[in-house]
Amino acid sequence: MPVPKRRHSRARGRKRRTHYKISAPDLSKCPNCGETKMPHRVCPHCGYYKGKPVIQIKEEKVTE
Repeated sequence: MPVPKRRHSRARGRKRRTHYKISAPDLSKCPNCGETKMPHRVCPHCGYYKGKPVIQIKEEKVTE
């Protein structure tokens, strides 16, 4: 089994890893309320998925 003869420097290892970047998640618009949401998931704003209500969203009380 091959084994490295010499140690790779930090810079060399880090140059190789420069392309391992996290990307921003893709977002889509909810067809019911128009808010942005993750695709293939229940909308956290209105609780609908594929045009049907799935979860009940609690109304927040605004105190002034």
